[in-house]
Amino acid sequence: MIAILGDTHLPRGSRRLPDRCLALLRAATCIVHTGDLVSVAALEELERLAPVHAVHGNADEPAVRERLPARLAVDLEGQRVGVVHDAGPRTGRHARLRNWFLDCDLIVYGHSHLPELERVDGGWIVNPGSPTERRRSPARSMAIVEGGKPRIVEL
Repeated sequence: MIAILGDTHLPRGSRRLPDRCLALLRAATCIVHTGDLVSVAALEELERLAPVHAVHGNADEPAVRERLPARLAVDLEGQRVGVVHDAGPRTGRHARLRNWFLDCDLIVYGHSHLPELERVDGGWIVNPGSPTERRRSPARSMAIVEGGKPRIVEL
């Protein structure tokens, strides 16, 4: 199982990852993070749970930006996965993502904190939302991929 999360914005006050999120991360073969971890400490916490494939976001401190790329494509569990933080304006977003990651079966992005799961041109586009800061979303969330199929998990 691949665990996908983003926009964790940690640490901030007493905020922490929800228990259900932590359980899914521990059970995962790897973690994909769409950026806005904010701190190296947050990245290192995830790395203690499972191998992490991540990009930096706009709110990440300089040390995180130095460690992580802005875009990433990686092979995970038989799928080519593209990762970016900010996919730009809603208008044209899916076409833009497909263009950035032409050879990817699964494209994940963050920034909006709004979960999304769409089948586009034979692949999946996923925004996991945020497990810590729901903003306009009805619930905190993340995503998982099992058997090649992603799904949103409300926390």
